[in-house]
Amino acid sequence: MPLGIEQIKAILPQREPFLFIDEVIEIEGANRIVAVKNISGTEEFFKGHFPEKPVMPGVLIVEALAQASIILYSFCKPEIARKKPDYYLGKVKAEFLSPVLPGDKLIMEINKVKITDEAGIVDALATVDTKIVAKATLIFGIKKSEE
Repeated sequence: MPLGIEQIKAILPQREPFLFIDEVIEIEGANRIVAVKNISGTEEFFKGHFPEKPVMPGVLIVEALAQASIILYSFCKPEIARKKPDYYLGKVKAEFLSPVLPGDKLIMEINKVKITDEAGIVDALATVDTKIVAKATLIFGIKKSEE
């Protein structure tokens, strides 16, 4: 049951140019998702990072992983996610193993470690052409809407 961009926008609060998920290609219930970001090379951040040799900033790889984590959360806690809570990143432990370049297809696998109403812990893996480019453990919080 893949998700297209409109379904993703219905879940995520981010919008272009800060939306870093193009599609979700795998969903394993409330345990795992696989999302994709196609790196075209026309993204605004490449103008300054770095003009002579463009590389996707690591902080934006983490942001993409965090956005994919929100999508996983929405499958774990749909009744909360439907009310559009605020999400915030609490702690990140990340390793960057290889650069992400224009033309790459960034595949993000997010695996639930623990999800509660107020927080989540996930393990995340980012690959390009089956090569691991980054791995992270993300801890994030959820502030429920006052509706």
